[in-house]
Amino acid sequence: MVPDVTDRAASVAGADPGSGASLDNRPLCVDLDGTLINTDLLMEGLLSVFSTRGVLPLLTLLTWSRAQLKMRVAQLAQLDPRDIPFNRELIDFLREQRWMGRRIVLVTAADRRAAQAVAQHLDLFDEVIASNGVQNLKGDAKAEELVRRFGRKGFDYIGNDRSDLPVWREANASGVVNAPASVARAARQVGNVFLEISDRPSPARMILKAMRPYQWVKNLLVFVPLVASRSFGDVKAFDDAFYIFASFCLVASGIYLINDLLDLSADRQHPRKRERPFASGALSLTTGVIAAAVLLAFGIVLGVLAEAVQFVLLYAAVSLAYSLALKEYPLLDVFMLAGLYTVRIVAGGVATEHPVTLWLLAFSGFTFLSLALVKRAAELGGSARSAEQLSVTRRGYQPEDRQLLVTFGVASAFASSVVLALFISTAAAMQAYRSPEVFWGVVPLILFWHCRLWLAAERGRMHDDPIIYAVRDWVSWLVGAAKIVLVLLASWAPAFW
Repeated sequence: MVPDVTDRAASVAGADPGSGASLDNRPLCVDLDGTLINTDLLMEGLLSVFSTRGVLPLLTLLTWSRAQLKMRVAQLAQLDPRDIPFNRELIDFLREQRWMGRRIVLVTAADRRAAQAVAQHLDLFDEVIASNGVQNLKGDAKAEELVRRFGRKGFDYIGNDRSDLPVWREANASGVVNAPASVARAARQVGNVFLEISDRPSPARMILKAMRPYQWVKNLLVFVPLVASRSFGDVKAFDDAFYIFASFCLVASGIYLINDLLDLSADRQHPRKRERPFASGALSLTTGVIAAAVLLAFGIVLGVLAEAVQFVLLYAAVSLAYSLALKEYPLLDVFMLAGLYTVRIVAGGVATEHPVTLWLLAFSGFTFLSLALVKRAAELGGSARSAEQLSVTRRGYQPEDRQLLVTFGVASAFASSVVLALFISTAAAMQAYRSPEVFWGVVPLILFWHCRLWLAAERGRMHDDPIIYAVRDWVSWLVGAAKIVLVLLASWAPAFW
């Protein structure tokens, strides 16, 4: 409820704000995209078409006129209004206005089919005026239509965009919702602004949140070849590793943005993911598309500088294929996730000119397969997480598959430890470490860490990616510190026998 705003609106409309008297016949016209809803229906529809039908139908749609494009997208996408993020403060204001006797009209450049669906869902509007496949009702066209229907200064109008300035000039009074600062200033210059709502968070902060910088910890895997070869004094190699690290960070963030843009409907039905910037409407979809393109471009440039761009491109291609379709295929998805982890290690080896051995590939492959499986098993486990179960079911898994995934994952965890134990007995390990028998102590530590992750998943504590869980887990930090001490002792301490 916003009584202060309502009082001002009633006063502008010519009624005593405290009397509850009926307002005059001047309608209150409300924009849809970015005003009534915290998103853009055309962008929502285009992303829905792309995620379900691929790029070719999308390219065909883009050859149509703007009004035809909106009509065809509305037909193909058939968005559910229940999934759309609304501006609740504005809706409360409009309900009060209607209670006071005001006529409320939805006026939008969106297609009539989509606008009607929203209006029926809210049961708030007396009339809907929208694009019709021939006329794109935006900017000057919207202003002309409203003047034709209601006359100059015969209506009040609430909008959010620079294209609404021609409408505000013809309106009796103006409402401004989540407009850029320059647009809000221009609306005030037109005059008679009776409503201002600004509840959208900072775009920069929301972009950073959508980029998920906490996930960048995974990209530290590019330093593994340097650590494994104990090349701590190779400054140039560390510089090259930093370039490829930054490249993977930017590309991974770009992929996260794309994934969130394509998973809007599913995210909005998820108890936690519905708060993500795009799903909640805190960040515009257009901004997300542009930011994703910029991040991918800069990430590829850094990959070129690191002379390992082929692996960056492979990572991007596999990640996109995974996001678009392959994550729906059971087992293939976890093998692909394990592969994406391994690609980081290989890229680090190429960028730093410290090749990855087959032993390291085998160890990392089993390790990352176990981590991918623990994530899926955790999502399927626990009756309290039914929404997450539904999400995984859409990817091809069923609740009864969980026990089999646990078996696969635990076996992979033990296999990684066996590979490491076998490596310690090789001639290469004997030459690399002064005390390889000390290095053997790393084996039970790694096995303990894997078992701890699986125990956390069984007890319903694995709510995040297992890598992120480990970063936040103090026991994992202790295990990591102990492993570092053992590796240093094995490298420099004299042999025990």
